[in-house]
Amino acid sequence: MFTNNPFAAMGDLLPPLVMQVYIVLMIVLVAAGTLFDMIHKGSAKYFFDNWRRSRNKAQQVDGGELVSIAIQTAVVDVLASGEFCNARRRVAHLLTMYGFLIYVITTAVMVFGYATPAAPTPALLPQLWWIGGLMICLGGYWFWFFIRVDVAAEGNPPFRVMRADLFILALLASVTLGLIWAFLQTSASSGANVFFGLYVIATTVLFASVPWSKFAHMFFKPAAAFEKRLSNANGTRANLPGPADKPEQFGSARTAPRHY
Repeated sequence: MFTNNPFAAMGDLLPPLVMQVYIVLMIVLVAAGTLFDMIHKGSAKYFFDNWRRSRNKAQQVDGGELVSIAIQTAVVDVLASGEFCNARRRVAHLLTMYGFLIYVITTAVMVFGYATPAAPTPALLPQLWWIGGLMICLGGYWFWFFIRVDVAAEGNPPFRVMRADLFILALLASVTLGLIWAFLQTSASSGANVFFGLYVIATTVLFASVPWSKFAHMFFKPAAAFEKRLSNANGTRANLPGPADKPEQFGSARTAPRHY
């Protein structure tokens, strides 16, 4: 099961070209949705305007420090999700993020490179596909049921759904249905095609809902993190005052902090 390419067995139902066109279409939807999100919310305009306003007041940052800031942003903020103070939140985010990358990359490789049984798929690719999917499920369901701030801190029911939850719910639905479909297909179950259809629907919702979900933030989040570090280095602090004389972590010896 873990060494079989589930997409190679779809040749009787869908030609490889159809699956490849579908993936390209999803990439186009993500790109278009991200651009629409940036234009609609004005995030790019905000950062450029903020940079222009603070440029005249900024201290000079030399090239070496600029490279150091870029490396810190990549390693701490992007690769290690250093913005999360809560250790459980960071671990869940990293599981989901790296699982998503592994899952998406292996899906693309198997569909474009090994879409038919005539091209034997290296056993490592399906194994990584399963590992990535299970990492997403572990991090995503852990976040949904145990870590969400409104559930953990405000006592709301775990099944309370808001528009901000669209991304995580669509992601979990897509990956969960995909894993179930792959399992049923391996066991030659008659319900495999039903779950494949549900898998396609959930995946389409995931990638087509970028303007209304948190999907787009993964693309401009590194730029925002870099701009924040740069503004601290050049003294402008994004036109904000310096930190007040208050503890950085809220809470007390009796109550542990449970915020982000």
